Amino acid sequence: MKTVYFVGAGPGDPELITVKGQNLVKEGDIIIYAGSLVNEKILDCKKKDAKLYNSASMTLDEVLEVTERSLAKGEMVVRVHTGDPTIYGAIKEQIDALEEKGIRSVVIPGVSSFTASAASLNRELTLPGVSQTVILTRLEGRTPVPELEKLESLARHQSTMAIFLSVQMIDRVVEKLRTHYPEDTPIAVVQRATWEDQKQVIGTLGEIGEKVKEAKISKTAQILVGRFLGEEYELSKLYDPKFTHEYREAKR
Repeated sequence: MKTVYFVGAGPGDPELITVKGQNLVKEGDIIIYAGSLVNEKILDCKKKDAKLYNSASMTLDEVLEVTERSLAKGEMVVRVHTGDPTIYGAIKEQIDALEEKGIRSVVIPGVSSFTASAASLNRELTLPGVSQTVILTRLEGRTPVPELEKLESLARHQSTMAIFLSVQMIDRVVEKLRTHYPEDTPIAVVQRATWEDQKQVIGTLGEIGEKVKEAKISKTAQILVGRFLGEEYELSKLYDPKFTHEYREAKR
């Protein structure tokens, strides 16, 4: 069966694509990549005669037409998405349309911007005694959000939250978070995580809006919210000498 490979390119640093993803880029005859977000250095390893298509200027029908035509010629098609394709990647509509044409899809995961942002801050998203839940969400814009997933509803949990595609509406984000998060809740905004021009802004719910504007951050940024950015937490049981698990007996 004809196959298209959806590859997660990672957050930006060309070394953060997976080995499997990079090998597919090396082998691809046709590479359709999200040029507005994917670091083009990731494509440096491609074959000399590989053809590149920047999907930033293409419609879904145009992407499908190139894909179907190329596969008919026996060419290998690699579809390169930023971050991890399964998070705000708009791949479902592509996969379904390809399946209707008898074309199989294989998705190769990538490093998401939310984990890359946390790593750039040297932080752990799931601190014991602080938060064991991470909510990935976005503020409604041109793409609506289901009623039960409104930001103010999710804020009730006061868990760790990673907010995508919303920094351009930072005042609205803050307004909705304030319904349940305390004013002193720490927030970090990371623009273009792992890129050479990465920018970080750290503050509290009460001040982050102004800080983001001062830093002139208006797109391609991740908003991380929660006490995991603070300094108080409990030590993990994993390394507790008094805790027994499958690989170690507790010390008495």
